[in-house]
Amino acid sequence: MINFFKGLEQLETDIDRWLYALKHLTEFRTRPAYLSGPEFDQLFNLAQYANLTKKEKAMYDASLKYKWDNKNVRDYEVSKGREEGREQGRAEGREEERSKALEDKREIALELKKTGLDLDFIAKTTKLSLEEIQGLN
Repeated sequence: MINFFKGLEQLETDIDRWLYALKHLTEFRTRPAYLSGPEFDQLFNLAQYANLTKKEKAMYDASLKYKWDNKNVRDYEVSKGREEGREQGRAEGREEERSKALEDKREIALELKKTGLDLDFIAKTTKLSLEEIQGLN
């Protein structure tokens, strides 16, 4: 840093701007326009933080902790909600499968009934009750 002697008009690259910013950071009262952009945001945020008093830093840190805690709670709730949604979807899928399987059994029982097979045989084969088989049309 002590060997960096370029002035404002000589800054051509980002490296030049970084070195100039680091060397002259304590002299800036406001952020110069030529040091704008996301690559310099963190530098100036850290410089602002470094200039805070001990009490201001504690308040700032507490507000960040509060913000992060809230974000974690929201993320957890979203994750929990997604998992509950998945489980509900699985349960609905299983119920649809059971319903479809029962409907398939009824169709098979009806076809067997139409062929004149014994109702006890149909009940054993399809695992439907005799009453249910007798009610099929």
